Amino acid sequence: MNIILVPTDFSENALHALKYAQELYKNARTEFYILHAFADKVYGRFNNSTVSERKKAESDIGQQVEKQLDTLIQSVKGVPSNPLHTFHAVASFDSLVDGVNDFVNKLNLDLIVMGTKGETSDHKTTFGSYTIEVFKYVKCPVLAIPQDFEYKQPKLIMFPTDYMLPYKRRELKLLGNLAGEFKSEVHCVHISDFDVLSHRQEDNKLFLKRTLAKAYLYFKTIPVKNRVNAILEYIAENNVDMLAMVNSRHSFFEDMLYRSSVDELGLKIKIPFLVMQNLPR
Repeated sequence: MNIILVPTDFSENALHALKYAQELYKNARTEFYILHAFADKVYGRFNNSTVSERKKAESDIGQQVEKQLDTLIQSVKGVPSNPLHTFHAVASFDSLVDGVNDFVNKLNLDLIVMGTKGETSDHKTTFGSYTIEVFKYVKCPVLAIPQDFEYKQPKLIMFPTDYMLPYKRRELKLLGNLAGEFKSEVHCVHISDFDVLSHRQEDNKLFLKRTLAKAYLYFKTIPVKNRVNAILEYIAENNVDMLAMVNSRHSFFEDMLYRSSVDELGLKIKIPFLVMQNLPR
């Protein structure tokens, strides 16, 4: 059983991500939780109101959101509906990141699927622009679906790695199961000018081989260059269907000085982007 959360702002972009998730897991028993976080609507419009007025607004908007979610679920069930899929509506009086994290902890989620519109999105009004925040702060794998990407099976998955991280088995199992379902190639791409790995790197590479046993694994090394450009070039040259990366935690000082590769790719990537969190769960 897969447990998947799909945040929505009721836009076409969010609907597109939900339909992608349904197609990706069409042959698997899956529970979909469709979440809309609406605290910003209350505090934004009623910030200067009394407590009782805000409470009433919370109740009224919450009821409206529940109706919208029910309508959305009815529209995506299909005729006939997939007997392997069940849907649940979640109206969350919280911010997006906090609301999603609450459900990650409550339901022990396997995956979050959401849309992203990219660099030109308006951070105040466009749901897709919050995808990077979810990448960085939510303790669960996130699969971001670009608005214009038409569904196709992920036959070739790129997994950039320096073999330095002691990967978490559960996160890699998600990737391995996806690759096994579609008989996918997984290209583990090391961006380095050196072919010789340290003992630590060799151990982590061996762990990858064991954990991703269901995939057709290929190990590649490409020369050092701008990391983001190297990944984007590899995607274009090899017709990659999905990008998978592990989002390791950086220091506060490092984040102040540099934008991480995951941040930049989240704005530029044109294919589904699976971001796994290297955290115990």
